[in-house]
Amino acid sequence: MTEREEIPEMNLNDKYSTKNIPKIESPDKIKKDMDKTKKELEKLKNYIVKKYSYVQAVGILPPQSIKRFIEEEDVPKETEKHLHLLVIVPEEKLKKIPEVKKDLIEQIDKTKQKIWLHINTPVDIWEICLDSKFDLSSAIAMAFPLYDKGILGALRVAEIHKSLVLQKFERYVVSYVIGGSLVRGEAVKTSDIDVFIIINDTDVKRMPRLELKEKLRAIIYQYVAEASALAGVKNKLSPQVYLLTDFWESVKDAHPVIFTFIRDGVPIYDRGTFMPWKALLKMGKLKPSPESIDMFMSMGDKTVKRVKNVLLDLVIGEIYWSVITPSQALLMLYGLPPPNVKETVREMKKVFYEKEKMLEKKYIDILEEIAIKYYKGYEHGKVKEVSGKEVDKLLKDAEDYMKRLKELREQIEKRAQENTIEQIYKDVRELLQTVVGKKSQEQMVKDFEKDFVKKGKFSPQHLRILKDILSARAEFKKGKSDAHKVDQARKNAQILINDIIEYNQRCELANKNNS
Repeated sequence: MTEREEIPEMNLNDKYSTKNIPKIESPDKIKKDMDKTKKELEKLKNYIVKKYSYVQAVGILPPQSIKRFIEEEDVPKETEKHLHLLVIVPEEKLKKIPEVKKDLIEQIDKTKQKIWLHINTPVDIWEICLDSKFDLSSAIAMAFPLYDKGILGALRVAEIHKSLVLQKFERYVVSYVIGGSLVRGEAVKTSDIDVFIIINDTDVKRMPRLELKEKLRAIIYQYVAEASALAGVKNKLSPQVYLLTDFWESVKDAHPVIFTFIRDGVPIYDRGTFMPWKALLKMGKLKPSPESIDMFMSMGDKTVKRVKNVLLDLVIGEIYWSVITPSQALLMLYGLPPPNVKETVREMKKVFYEKEKMLEKKYIDILEEIAIKYYKGYEHGKVKEVSGKEVDKLLKDAEDYMKRLKELREQIEKRAQENTIEQIYKDVRELLQTVVGKKSQEQMVKDFEKDFVKKGKFSPQHLRILKDILSARAEFKKGKSDAHKVDQARKNAQILINDIIEYNQRCELANKNNS
């Protein structure tokens, strides 16, 4: 206040008046109003999702961005203090928007809350980006999600990552562009988000261009995890970093990946570079050089050769090992030492087909065809390529073989369990006979309980173990195989066997001392 300014005259009658003092609401009332708003929003969200199952997302736009939406869209200025609700529907439901909007406005009126409704499609959002209205697209990305099938989360993680990158080295970033499943409208909560970052390397003087690229790439990738954590989503960013000069080279050579990127990509940050490329491509001004035509023509031959190599690699590197490794495992389960690759085919035939008769000839033929005809043929230079038809047949044979090996494993395990329980039974019975004498199984158990357990020479635990062994054996003989019960009987049998042996030794020692 300067000396020339006059102090306005005060009306003393207003000294105790409260009519000009703004009303301050109590914290309890504010909390109550907030809780009511949350409850109404939850009800509204549930109504939208239930009635319009195709809705992709429901969110609340950030309050600080509302002025910008009012300026840009046909929104009344008095809605500045309203909650602005964003609903995203698929592009194919565009014609239904007026009908949906009318219905939702009626529902909002019922809530008696100050809510303004925005209904957009993903294409509307991409148009905002393509118009370089990045403050609006940023606000949509940072909307608070009430419901999201993936699009809001994907936008949010890309927006946060972009902000971190720009904060660190904005002067180098020419464009930050999203693409892939997000732009195609296929993003879900676990989709990878493809982003392309173009770095200006034209004025770099202090370090080589490639060093700059690697340095910036390292920082960009470092921010990926941080952005996902801040966004609170499972979507993983997949950044691709390009130097501006290299990018121009790819455009000049009409590289298909770059053309697709320019055609389908949507910028969420651009310094006037990406959009001119997009416009030039749309006008047909980006044309390949004669050298690039020759290069891409030659790629056809290379592709055919590469496909043939891939098919051969499938047989030699994948299908072969898919039958050999499980075969080795079953030979070890049978009790043989780990066989080498050459021995596996011979041993499978010898053990499971000829000796045990557990495997049919059909499966030995499959193994021999894959391992000998194709793998050995490849090693000796006889097999140089395979057709797709051959690969299909070998894949089907390999699947059949693996299915049969799983059944064979059950057979081997069942036989092993049978041998185990019979050996346990035999050992325990023979030892028990030294204590109670040769008797029937039923009488042996009764005498053991009466003369040894009840008289304190053995504990009730020993009797329980004995009964468990007999029960496991009886069930196994009835075809009720229980690997867990057999294994438990085997472990506990050792306790009984050791204690019977010890008891016999004590008796023998006592007899010697008495004599």
